Amino acid sequence: MTTNRGRKALMLALSAAAVAGVALSGGGAAPAVAAGLEWGDCDPAVKPLPGQRCATLSVPLDYADPGGARIGLAVSRLPAGRPDARRGTLMVIPGGPGSSGVQRLAQKGAALAEEMDGAYDLVAFDPRGVGGSAKARCGLAEDDRWMVTLRSWPDADGGIDANVARAKRIAEACARNGGAMLRGLSTANQVRDLERLRQALGERKLSAWSVSYGTYVAAVYAEKYPGRTDRWVLDSSSDPDPARVARSWLEGMARGAEDRLPDFAAWAAHPDRTDEGLRLAERPGDVRRVVLGLAARLDREPRPTTTPGVPLTGSVLLQAFQAALYSDAAFPSFARLVTEALDPAGEPVLPRELAGAMPDDAAAITVGVICNDVDWPGSVPAYGRAVAADRARHPLTAGMPANITPCSFWKGGAVEKPVRVTDRGPSNILMIQNLRDPATPYTKGLRMRAALGDRARLVTVDHGGHGVYLGNGNACGDRAVTRFLTEGVRPSGDVLCR
Repeated sequence: MTTNRGRKALMLALSAAAVAGVALSGGGAAPAVAAGLEWGDCDPAVKPLPGQRCATLSVPLDYADPGGARIGLAVSRLPAGRPDARRGTLMVIPGGPGSSGVQRLAQKGAALAEEMDGAYDLVAFDPRGVGGSAKARCGLAEDDRWMVTLRSWPDADGGIDANVARAKRIAEACARNGGAMLRGLSTANQVRDLERLRQALGERKLSAWSVSYGTYVAAVYAEKYPGRTDRWVLDSSSDPDPARVARSWLEGMARGAEDRLPDFAAWAAHPDRTDEGLRLAERPGDVRRVVLGLAARLDREPRPTTTPGVPLTGSVLLQAFQAALYSDAAFPSFARLVTEALDPAGEPVLPRELAGAMPDDAAAITVGVICNDVDWPGSVPAYGRAVAADRARHPLTAGMPANITPCSFWKGGAVEKPVRVTDRGPSNILMIQNLRDPATPYTKGLRMRAALGDRARLVTVDHGGHGVYLGNGNACGDRAVTRFLTEGVRPSGDVLCR
């Protein structure tokens, strides 16, 4: 992100921006009947909301062979609460790659329906490879399916030999076992699947609320099908550079952790943490030292945990920290992990996502999309140099964001050329972005803003964490998105919500 001086100037400029609204023309109400979709009860594992219904959408496995094999995608819908005021369908596009749209609708649908005042059918689907949709598998060994191995954390001394060997194993296993289903995991196909869903719903246009990786899906859809977009929200965007795609997203995590650290440090050094047993330092400036010092000790002497056979290492601690930065609500659990590890008699409790291997299908989607979307460099020495430089510059992520991945050894390379996001198309996009986002840092979001040009307006929120709308309680940001989706009114220029 910018320097402190640059950030202050940015805030002043954004605060001074015009906030007068301009109405966008709506797409008009579309038929509520979804042709070709048979709605029924949802799987109880989804924990559906009252009235939430599910269906299966049939799409080509390979769009280059539309008459060939087909796969099923899980779709879910919450009908508009006020049919007489219904203005269309609002797609909920999840992040990832690998997140379930059906589950996100179950989690956010009630709050979203209330904000929309019953004016939309709320619809989501599980992208291919995810949740209730057709799965891909790589047949990976269990040791290669842990978060801290798929994320390519270097050795304690910064070495990447183990990462290189693992990346080769994963790429070879995926090539051997993945087949056409694995090769079909891509942003381009998710965009095509979304267009097939629009057709099946009988909608002339769609509105959308996309989050994280979903903003890239939404931006590519808006580029490919600009006439099919109505009111388009991109929440927590990253750099859409078609030459780098997920490489740039991953590298952004290093800067994102640095941007977000002050929020956690202020919380962890606050006197209120003393009574909770979670105060890590007396001053915010000392929290970094505590976390990094503990990580270094754990790399030398890993601690046993409550999970048999799974020790707490420095890499595991820093991965837990990176995940905790996503939400203020996760601060206490990470601080508790630190205090347990600092206590000689303590027995650390690992976060659930770090206490076991990922299922093979989840691992396949995690690597499949990012490797199929774009070609990655293959020079091992270059990765070694990049890791060394990144560790020195951003010790909180220890070189992981710059490290080698299975994509460097991916068989066949990218499936097709990535789409360049441009400023050509209707001016109907609203972006919203936290200033201190650990996963999609603000500087990366500004690159999406620049790519979209006058097609978009940006609402910047002076807050930390990943995901803004209905996520961090900022009334100004929530109000801007709600007004845009319900009234079609955007700010006339980029604005700042303090």
